[in-house]
Amino acid sequence: MDLARSPSVPERLRERLLRRLGGRLTDGVLTVVASEHRSQLRNREAARERLAAMLTRAIAPDPPARRPTRPSKRAKQRRMDEKTRRGRVKRLRGRPDD
Repeated sequence: MDLARSPSVPERLRERLLRRLGGRLTDGVLTVVASEHRSQLRNREAARERLAAMLTRAIAPDPPARRPTRPSKRAKQRRMDEKTRRGRVKRLRGRPDD
């Protein structure tokens, strides 16, 4: 499929497709190969399905940017309490003093 010159692909989607599928393009042409079936017809159908899935993934909008968060004061305290408790448990595993 010629993504760079296809009139059926809107301009705003074309830019996204070319950017995301850039590594798979040769002169703006996306090539999909399928050879898992013995029948040429079934391989063509498989290639079409693969092409449709690839294009669907490529035109999906970007996920929203992650906003960095910090652990709450209570979460930090819980973490420290748990570390202290685990250390105490491990200390008790040692040999008893004679």
